[in-house]
Amino acid sequence: MASRQIQLSVVMLVMATRLSALAAPVNFSRNFQADWSPDHISLSENGEPLSLSLDNTSGCGFASKDKYLFGQVGVQIKLIHGDSAGTVTAFYMASEGGNHDELDFEFLGNVTGEPYLVQTNVYVNGSGNREQRHSLWFDPTADFHSYSLLWNRYHVRFLVDGVPIRVFSNKEPSGVPFPKNQPMGIYGSVWNADDWATQGGRVKTNWSHAPFVTAFRAFDIDAYSTAGSGGGERRPSWWDSPEMSGLTPHQQRQLKWVRKRHLVYDYCEDAARFGGATPGECSP
Repeated sequence: MASRQIQLSVVMLVMATRLSALAAPVNFSRNFQADWSPDHISLSENGEPLSLSLDNTSGCGFASKDKYLFGQVGVQIKLIHGDSAGTVTAFYMASEGGNHDELDFEFLGNVTGEPYLVQTNVYVNGSGNREQRHSLWFDPTADFHSYSLLWNRYHVRFLVDGVPIRVFSNKEPSGVPFPKNQPMGIYGSVWNADDWATQGGRVKTNWSHAPFVTAFRAFDIDAYSTAGSGGGERRPSWWDSPEMSGLTPHQQRQLKWVRKRHLVYDYCEDAARFGGATPGECSP
């Protein structure tokens, strides 16, 4: 019991250090820029929320000006209300080039009254096919909710309102690649993907309901920026702490609950897709 209390105290101290180290709220114009179709992106007078719009001419997207190697990034998103079938809203990190690394949140739209699904994926050296899909325990179109990526040398955590829905662990000793060498930018977008996004592509985008609008706000970046580093050695930070190598008992229970109640698809359980074999990272 005492050891558990000590562990919890250490983790709380690490997180408190993280919170105290946070800079002022991230300013979109200072830290991001339009990546494509800037005429479909709009900011309110005070800079939040940021609205991304999709119509039958184009979607749109934004990108961070800096790239990052380890840390935590997050944002609050209010997804497309009503009929969103065929649309995808994304919040993700990615490096550049054909052998890129990438960490994805993709929100798959649906017909009115049917739930959104959130698809996560991990690319390492240009190789993906590591999808999981979850339902959510709330209506993501009714209000803003937070979505975060915590990325360190131990694992990648996908968090929804602070709850871990997925952990991708570093299993390099077993010969499994892990995204640890390529700095990644932060991106957001909305686009048409009605060839696959909703019920396997059976339901198409109804353009009479356009524009489809997703709102972003409260960007949070607490990560190592490679801009201006001069190639120098990175200092250790809170995410490098051994206490961040795994989930707390409470977080483990949360993840177990999510997997039991909300996991819809897991590539690790789709052996037929991989010719009967199980991907290496899926082993315990």
